[in-house]
Amino acid sequence: MEMTNPDFWNDQATAQKVSKEASELRTELQDWETMVKEVQDLKELAELEDDTLKEDLQVKHGMLLKRFSKKEFATLFAGDYDKDPAIVAIHAGSGGTEAQDWTQMLTRMYMRFAEARGWSVTVLTESRAEDVGLKSITFRVEGRWAYGYLKSEAGVHRLVRISPFDAEKMRHTTFALVEVIPELDDVSEIEIDPKDLRIDTFLSSGKGGQSVNTTYSAVRIVHLPTKIMVSCQNERSQQQNKETAMKVLKSKLHQIQLKELEKKKSALRGEYQSAEWGNQIRSYVLHPYKLVKDHRTDHETSDAEAVLEGDLESFMEAYLRYEIEQVDRFEEVNRE
Repeated sequence: MEMTNPDFWNDQATAQKVSKEASELRTELQDWETMVKEVQDLKELAELEDDTLKEDLQVKHGMLLKRFSKKEFATLFAGDYDKDPAIVAIHAGSGGTEAQDWTQMLTRMYMRFAEARGWSVTVLTESRAEDVGLKSITFRVEGRWAYGYLKSEAGVHRLVRISPFDAEKMRHTTFALVEVIPELDDVSEIEIDPKDLRIDTFLSSGKGGQSVNTTYSAVRIVHLPTKIMVSCQNERSQQQNKETAMKVLKSKLHQIQLKELEKKKSALRGEYQSAEWGNQIRSYVLHPYKLVKDHRTDHETSDAEAVLEGDLESFMEAYLRYEIEQVDRFEEVNRE
């Protein structure tokens, strides 16, 4: 109904967002309709009781089960913000070049994951190292259930490998912190006093068209009470960068409120781990053996190369199931 309104396209940004969501819903509906038809066809073939069709039926049945499992995965998205775009920030830990390279590897991993799903990724700001890798990077991921998928990645990620930057070929352990928050279009309950903000402008160092790197279009905002700093340099104008940075700041402040509520719940739940140093959520071991293990869910795989190429869905599914179990435990404790 909304798309048939004559004024629908007056607001281009909102119209494009709604149109994209409608397209994704149509595609999902078509997938379900196709699966229902294939189940009906499979049932009709099975009723023929033809022994020559048994092998073909088994193959088709296996393929349908895999596709249904992927569809079932979507039912795990029960969070209030799972459907929203995600803001992902990755920060190198101590370790110089090794940590900066690990930050770039993680960035590539998440971009590959997003690319495989047809999602769009926009770099908001980045700080490149002098030699190799990234000191930090912040980017927006837009796509169906983007935050629902990526929220499992918030925390410290640990890498163990023979460093390519070590002439003695010694094994190194390094860390990077991944922050993930939902991008909220309207956080009406978050009010910010302009006196609490320090706003700086500077030359953009990001990619862009003419004038992006020659004008003071990049914006950095510091929220003085919490010391939260956000910046954006991707947009062409200073005003656009400021609007984007304010949106990220409000989302971060909203996330702090949610974490405070989560900490109160954790007193009953008996456990809580925040995305801070010392609370590593996942280890990526490339030497002396290959293993990627999530320390929250115990889900693991020896195919480290596939994970670093963006094959993360099994880890995300394990986390979502773990999260639901924690909620069930919390509710059970409350009932008692």
